[in-house]
Amino acid sequence: MTGTATFGFRDVDPREKPRLVRGVFDSVARRYDLMNDLMSGGVHRLWKDAAAARLNPQPGETIIDCAGGTGDMARRFARMARRVQARRGGEDARIFVVDYNAEMIAAGRERDVMPEIAWAVGDAQRLPLPDRCADAYVISFGIRNVTDIPAALCEARRVLKPGGRFLCLEFSRPATELLQKAYDAYSFRVIPAIGEVVAKDRASYQYLVESIRRFPDQRAFAGLMGQAGFKNVGFTNFTGGVAALHQGWAI
Repeated sequence: MTGTATFGFRDVDPREKPRLVRGVFDSVARRYDLMNDLMSGGVHRLWKDAAAARLNPQPGETIIDCAGGTGDMARRFARMARRVQARRGGEDARIFVVDYNAEMIAAGRERDVMPEIAWAVGDAQRLPLPDRCADAYVISFGIRNVTDIPAALCEARRVLKPGGRFLCLEFSRPATELLQKAYDAYSFRVIPAIGEVVAKDRASYQYLVESIRRFPDQRAFAGLMGQAGFKNVGFTNFTGGVAALHQGWAI
C-alpha cells in the first residue's frame, strides 16, 4: 500500500490508520451510543430510522450491517423484518454485524440478544463473507474511518447479490454557508468538550469531528459509488446536509 491515509486532519501511513482508528473506538465503545445522543440531541435516531425505512428489511433477507458497532442499526432491521413477518409469514431475516473493533462488538453483544443477528470482527475492505451472499449492505457512520474507501465500496459490491441494495448513512456537507458555519462552530467547540466530560476522551472526539471534514461531499461520494460499479446512485440530505443517505444498486 502506498501514499497516505487521512486520520482526522493528519495524513498518516496507510498501515498505521487501522491501529489509530482501533484506538479511538476502543476508547469510546462503552459510551458510544450515549455520546451519539448527546452530540446530536437525539437527531441521529431520526436519521437511522429513515435509513432503515429506506432499506425496508424483509423476512428471509440477508443483510450486512458493516461497521455496525453496537448493533444500533441491526436491531432496527430485525424489528422491522419481524413486523412484516408477523403479517405475511416467511423465514427470519439474517443480519450480520461486522465491525473492525472488537470492543464495539463486545458492547453490542452485551445488550438484548436477537436471534436474527450474528456478530463478527472483520475489515470492511476484506469482509469475511462469500461473493453474492447478501440482499442488502448498510454502513452507517463508518465508511469515513476505513483506510481505503474505494476498496470498501468494491468489497460491498462483491458481497451483494444481483439486484442487491447498498445504503450508506454518513455525515456530509451542509447545503448552505450559514449552516456550515454554525455546524463547524458546534462541532469543534462543543463535541470534543462533551467527549472530555462524558467519555473522558477529548482526543477521540476531536478526531471524529476532523474525519467528517475530510470525508468527500455528497456528489464526490456518489461518484466513488459509481466507480465501484453501483447503478442508479443517489442521495438524500438529512438536516440540511449535515448527514446524507446514499443509495445504489448492484445491477
